[in-house]
Amino acid sequence: MNQDYIKPDNWSIIEEGFDGESVKSSESLFSIGNGAMGQRANFEENYSGKTFQGSYIAGIYYPDKTKVGWWKNGYPEYFAKVLNAPNWIGIDIEINGESLDLNLCKKVANFRRELNMKEGWYHRSFEATLQNGTEIAVHIRRFLSLNLDELGCINYEITPVNKDAKIIYKPYIDAGVTNEDANWDEKFWEPLEVKKAGNEAFVTAQTFKTHFKVTTFMQNTILENGKKTAISPANIDTTTDKIQFSYDVLVPQGQKSSIQKLGGYTVSLNHTNTVSAAEKVIKEALSIGYDQLLQNQIDAWAKIWEMSDITIEGDVKAQQGIRFNIFQLNQTYLGKDSRLNIGPKGFTGEKYGGSTYWDTEAYCIPFYMATKDQQVARNLLTYRYNQLDKAIENAEKLGFSNGAALYPMVTMNGEECHNEWEITFEEIHRNGAIAFAIYNYHRYTGDYSYIPEKGLEVLIAIARFWHQRANFSTKKNQYVILGVTGPNEYENNVNNNFYTNYIAKWCLEYTYDQIQKVSLEYPSDHKRITEKVNITDAELQSWKKVSDNMYFPFSEEHNVYLQQDGFLDKDLVRVADLDKTQRPINQKWSWDRILRSPYIKQADVLQCFYFFEDHFSKEELKNNFEFYESFTVHESSLSPCVHSIQAALLDKMDMAYTFYLRTSRLDLDDYNKEVEEGCHITSMAGTWMSIVEGFGGMRIKNNQLHFSPRIPKEWEAYSFKINFRNQIVTVSVNQENTTFSLDGDAALEIVLNDTVINVNPTAVTA
Repeated sequence: MNQDYIKPDNWSIIEEGFDGESVKSSESLFSIGNGAMGQRANFEENYSGKTFQGSYIAGIYYPDKTKVGWWKNGYPEYFAKVLNAPNWIGIDIEINGESLDLNLCKKVANFRRELNMKEGWYHRSFEATLQNGTEIAVHIRRFLSLNLDELGCINYEITPVNKDAKIIYKPYIDAGVTNEDANWDEKFWEPLEVKKAGNEAFVTAQTFKTHFKVTTFMQNTILENGKKTAISPANIDTTTDKIQFSYDVLVPQGQKSSIQKLGGYTVSLNHTNTVSAAEKVIKEALSIGYDQLLQNQIDAWAKIWEMSDITIEGDVKAQQGIRFNIFQLNQTYLGKDSRLNIGPKGFTGEKYGGSTYWDTEAYCIPFYMATKDQQVARNLLTYRYNQLDKAIENAEKLGFSNGAALYPMVTMNGEECHNEWEITFEEIHRNGAIAFAIYNYHRYTGDYSYIPEKGLEVLIAIARFWHQRANFSTKKNQYVILGVTGPNEYENNVNNNFYTNYIAKWCLEYTYDQIQKVSLEYPSDHKRITEKVNITDAELQSWKKVSDNMYFPFSEEHNVYLQQDGFLDKDLVRVADLDKTQRPINQKWSWDRILRSPYIKQADVLQCFYFFEDHFSKEELKNNFEFYESFTVHESSLSPCVHSIQAALLDKMDMAYTFYLRTSRLDLDDYNKEVEEGCHITSMAGTWMSIVEGFGGMRIKNNQLHFSPRIPKEWEAYSFKINFRNQIVTVSVNQENTTFSLDGDAALEIVLNDTVINVNPTAVTA
């Protein structure tokens, strides 16, 4: 398969020509979602080739019992599986007695699919010659409604080309689905009821253990030459978990026939009676009509793009990359429901499980803060507040006390459900990202109210964890943090990971400062919280003792902070000197060899420099960047964006551009040879940061927007919008200058390259 088979286009993802080897990858890349549900780009008709069927519903999961060779105390009982949901898209097709299957056709020509990101729909077309000699032309359009987010729509159109055809459309809904990654090959769905009425059908099933009830529904309409008919099902096949209608249609040569299928899910998270809720969705959709539903979809996406689009002139691949990333982020999470979060694969695959990683706080919140109303980011913070009790339970299981909290590495409901010990027990830096997101939210929005209302309780619980996790080394006469895994997961069970120690120190200091601020400015909240968590001045002073005396490994020889105590003991062969046939090392080397190597999966020390840029000099960043970049293999999707931002700051623009392309086209060009498993959704927010914070140089300092724009030589111009404290700022950069325009109520002071300028509403300011 050609790695770059996706055609360059400003607004669409396009594949031309049928290649069975690329089907699973395309199923990921052409996925659609609407924040409430999602669908891989599986064929509606039967396909006997390699495929990965995947439909997903936000918030629906299964606690698959943990499968490990050696059980350790503290292990989570289960691994939360993102469930493959019942199939609502299926439409088997029979033409002149033969099943349509692209894997078995005599010939498939002019195969094309397009994901139109501007308008939010997926289209597939082809011409096929069946084994019986019948030639057909097929056009299929599919979308998941943003306005009615329980609804999906399909228009499946067939034209017989060389002869008349008897077409039998066999739409179905099927709850007899399985996950590819089930630990014990268990079925996750228990069928409850199959119901039909006219052209409508409903299959209700519930998940074992978690008992989420889901009604999968469909409604079918047959059209001849674009006109609706009154054709009813000629046959109905029913099992305990599946129902299939058959519609027989005689179609003259050259005439169009189509089936319009409405389908989707209603779930017990939102409805008491899921069947009646589904009937209501169908009724509303029919009253609107397919054409208007499509137009409403186009309008809804236009509104999203109005705020979130980034334009790039002169570089189609870069433009396509950023729009693909922004599109997938909006398909995954729209901020409507604070019970939901942003899974690393979104609605494009099952891998990783869980709905929430530290990716949300470290990478995604900046995107949502700047392109949505600030309530969306606040909802993401509230999600963690609502799971604080579970985070305290997680820490108690590992031996922590006094309300210390360890947020999970992977979760659906706040419980830890990740089961690799070196990650689950040791990648504790995730706690710091939760605290940093609270700080980042206040810094960006200016909304401090979240901290006295909810955030301070989270901060205190996290600070208590760090206080207990550090221990005093009499040899070093400082506090150390032992047995951890940093962001670089190619080192496990190391001592004094610089990033972990630094963010622990920062969390203790930041929480201490917020307690003082709340006590002065929000005394009633301070009283409520301190009484609830039983915090004392003596405890605060003991925090201060740890934060003031935290140990950080440093190399005088290299003039860099060490990633961990033993980093210089490794055989320091740089990536440039590594045989290219050995890459990627995570697919070529044993885990033992990786752990002993100096190679870095993703930014680690440099992640610290990204979060706390103002704490270090540019010279320190340069030294550390040049040292660690030379050992980084970027085999995590979260890595290139941080390096791109820092390369831009250091005026290493060729490197910044290369990293930008890598992060923006990670999936489109399948850098890591794994896109068939799903797209890397959370790292896509890092692509947005690469432009806005990297090339745009956006920072928030002293309640002001700062910009230090740069532009790759490959681009003619670029522009983006941000919502800064309810003022919409448009930033436009070309090779000569930078201009700002403002949609807001009052003038805004912006610092451009260290010079303060006043930007007035409706006026363009250079």
